[in-house]
Amino acid sequence: MRMHSRPNRRAALLAVAAATFAPLAARAAGFPDKPLRMVVPFPAGGAADLMARGLAQHLGEALGQQVVIDNRGGAGGTVAAELVARAPADGYTLFFATMGTQAINPALYPKLRYDPLKDFAPVALTHITPRVLVVGPSVQARSVAEFIALAKAKPGQVTYGSAGNGSSSHLSGALFESMAGVNMVHVPYKGSAPLLTDLLSGRVDATFDSFTVYEEYIKTGRVRALAVTSRTRMAALPQVPTLAEAGLTGYEVSNWLGLLAPAGTPREVVAKLHEATVRAMADAPMKRQLTALGIEPLTSTPEEFAALIRSEIPKWARIVKASGAKVE
Repeated sequence: MRMHSRPNRRAALLAVAAATFAPLAARAAGFPDKPLRMVVPFPAGGAADLMARGLAQHLGEALGQQVVIDNRGGAGGTVAAELVARAPADGYTLFFATMGTQAINPALYPKLRYDPLKDFAPVALTHITPRVLVVGPSVQARSVAEFIALAKAKPGQVTYGSAGNGSSSHLSGALFESMAGVNMVHVPYKGSAPLLTDLLSGRVDATFDSFTVYEEYIKTGRVRALAVTSRTRMAALPQVPTLAEAGLTGYEVSNWLGLLAPAGTPREVVAKLHEATVRAMADAPMKRQLTALGIEPLTSTPEEFAALIRSEIPKWARIVKASGAKVE
């Protein structure tokens, strides 16, 4: 009798496992059978929101279900990230994550209430976008050198706005201060839209934000783009130098964005979301539109996106420490 106990026990364990995973497989097979929610860590109207809405439209078409945008701005994206980290792991809540939420925040927030690696299941990297140093109409500087000279002549008086404490636009400005040897005043906003309003009115002097939001105003001359933060010039702004070309050798910041699901989401569901995301990002008109806005559309495997996040966390920890950036 004892000789047959192990096979019997193994069969029993396999039966239990099959019963346990069968509901997951069944849910994955029918996924999705209702609308999905994409949580965006900034208010409507900003660069991340614009990219998310284009992705949501085409992702919904690929999945056969509507993808509804849920804007949850605040605290450098931590509000949105915490929401998704605690959401049911069924694939119906997605996070349009940024470099700020997953790689920068761990170094800026000592009591971060989500783990950027353990609390999420990567789906795909979707966008890369550099920042643009933009100054408002009341700022006389017409080059990076002139802007640095202005900031040095008025220490603690020149202001730069960001899309929020801990955002990539915040850290881009802090890195600029450190490398240029200037002391400016950081003014955090809850997203790019209210920041744009204050930049146009002269209530804030400059920003290191996404070209997407400022394109129209740069072209009409209402604001001036002094430099881009990427390693190479932006195709949409070929006449605008990089900050490295303008004298800050080694300066480079390019924001990345992508889709995450809550940790524990069934692999079959993640695979369906990934396949749909690849199809969505392959839309030719959307790709042309994004490229014209200085945004690089792309996709990755879930594993590649996970590896990127892992590699970026220590990188930005070093940059945050060197720049002295802090969350007020």
